[in-house]
Amino acid sequence: MKYGADLHIHSKFSRATSRDMILDTLAYWAKIKGISLLGTGDFTHPEWLFLAKEKLEPAGNGFFRLRNIIPPENEFLKSISCSTEDVFFILTTEISFIYSKKGKVRKIHILVCAPDFESVDMINGKLSGIGNLRSDGRPILGMDAKDFVKMVSHYCPRCMVIPAHIWTPWFSLFGANSGFDAIEECFEEVTPFIFALETGLSSDPPMNWRLSSLDKYTLVSNSDAHSPSKIGREANVFDTDFTYDGLVQAIKGKDSNNFLYTIEFFPEEGKYHYDGHRKCGVVLSPQETMNNNLICPRCRKKLTIGVMHRIEKLADRSQGSFPPVKIPYKNLIPLNEIIAQATEKSAECKSVWEIYFHFIREFGNEHKILTEVPITDLARCSPERVSAGVERMRKGQVNIVPGHDGTYGKISLFDGKNQDESGQGQLQLF
Repeated sequence: MKYGADLHIHSKFSRATSRDMILDTLAYWAKIKGISLLGTGDFTHPEWLFLAKEKLEPAGNGFFRLRNIIPPENEFLKSISCSTEDVFFILTTEISFIYSKKGKVRKIHILVCAPDFESVDMINGKLSGIGNLRSDGRPILGMDAKDFVKMVSHYCPRCMVIPAHIWTPWFSLFGANSGFDAIEECFEEVTPFIFALETGLSSDPPMNWRLSSLDKYTLVSNSDAHSPSKIGREANVFDTDFTYDGLVQAIKGKDSNNFLYTIEFFPEEGKYHYDGHRKCGVVLSPQETMNNNLICPRCRKKLTIGVMHRIEKLADRSQGSFPPVKIPYKNLIPLNEIIAQATEKSAECKSVWEIYFHFIREFGNEHKILTEVPITDLARCSPERVSAGVERMRKGQVNIVPGHDGTYGKISLFDGKNQDESGQGQLQLF
């Protein structure tokens, strides 16, 4: 069975998340986005776990489905039909570990996927004595990440443990400010329990392929969504048994016949791609940063080092190199952002969502629109410039000002200087 999976999201109980991150609304948005398997997020939070147990029932395959769906009040969502068989859930959570190791403070985020509530209860029981799980949907624990993996491997060996957004400067496995230079430094003897890594929004597979030490790991991508409309902005597409064990095997096996491809941001759009200082308006490439001795040329303080710089530091392959085995990928831009650029309006304004849902009702879901629907069919829907934007995205004809220091990059599909009325114009990838 071919299906899209987004394994990393958050609930309304996580910090800085939308109050709409509830299961019914998530199911609607997952269907709209073309995601058939969605992570619950935050299973460590007592209230969210209680709601999950109330709302979800086992589907008999290691996944869960809603017992019933309450239609959201949102006028756009009401125009979409969604049943309990359209979207399934997998029990997931993200945990933040902050601890000292080898004389340095480490801040590592880890994604956990579980096959059943029994495993979740076991993990929560072990963690409840270490920190306050109720304080945040993504709890912060003063526990060595290695010890956590050891605990999971012993008590819940069917769980998947995946280091999250591994290049983010502040909270990740390879983070410039608080991470490690090698996976083995972090996980030591339990490293073999790790078989997948999450690339994060600011890196894509080719950037990770530059490290031969990552060749044995499968690269996965997820949205890390904090609001429903962000679901699926990064995701994974499988063609395998629609079961928990089938999912694990597809990831672990690293076979492109079963793990078809990942859906990626253009990594330059991620908010930690390049080095820089947000307050100073400074954006620098790794080489420019080195020329400035890691110092901001305006305020003379240390720059926030981004993902590209960190990869340059650890890479042992040149740009454009390939590992022996790799999973394909597709760089996509969210449909509402394409529509916003085509209409020269804000991506979140009502008129853009009106056009967005017209396309969804016409063609099925966003993933299908961005990857499969013929451009000639898209062009029949107004405004025509939307189809031109989708075509350019598919060809990689985009211009991007890279993200830096917590600021998302700015991506452009339409060049105002050379743009004609038909929407034709040549753009280059940054």
